[in-house]
Amino acid sequence: MRAQERIRELRHWLKTITDYMGAGRNKSRGTIDCHSALVDFLDTRSSLVAQTTLYGYLRTRAGMRYPTLFENDAWVGAINHAKWQMWLACLSDLSVFAGGTIARHTRGRADSNVAGGIACKAAFHALERKNIPADSGPLFTDTAQELRRRLLACRWESVDDGEGAFVESPQALVLHAPIIEELMQLDEEIVRNSVRFRWEEIRCELRKKMDAEALIESAEGD
Repeated sequence: MRAQERIRELRHWLKTITDYMGAGRNKSRGTIDCHSALVDFLDTRSSLVAQTTLYGYLRTRAGMRYPTLFENDAWVGAINHAKWQMWLACLSDLSVFAGGTIARHTRGRADSNVAGGIACKAAFHALERKNIPADSGPLFTDTAQELRRRLLACRWESVDDGEGAFVESPQALVLHAPIIEELMQLDEEIVRNSVRFRWEEIRCELRKKMDAEALIESAEGD
């Protein structure tokens, strides 16, 4: 029964991803022009990339045995731990990129630290939403602290408009996916590239939706 429940949860997750990629995405064309909109974007897109890359890789590696693996409690626990480590890494990368994007669009109008403050506040709010998930594993708190330290130390004016910010998420999938080391050594380049590829669409979406000046004004009005 437990395995069937887990498979149903997985199918629900796959439907969520399908909805986002298809019709569901067309319903979410709102502008990122305030704190809550930025928090939602950082949270949901980090979850999207974390789960599509992790589950996609595991499903490819396991093949036909994939559904039966959910009968193994230890393996399911390892997946959950990996899922949350991936989410934190994705949130870290996307928050840096978002802060850099705000800084670029407001250059000469606002200090880059203002842009950084907006990105930090949104990322930290996303963390608060999750609190410490029950299935997140023993590393969640320390990794969340590393995320905070990275953002607080970031030089926002130096963040580029490409892949430069996205360094934590490819590494997290390599480190935390519950795959034996020998196989991961064979797959590492493919695994890293799969994460990098997922970010391309998210970066384009952020560029189109973000109203950097409105975010600055919203922050100044708080």
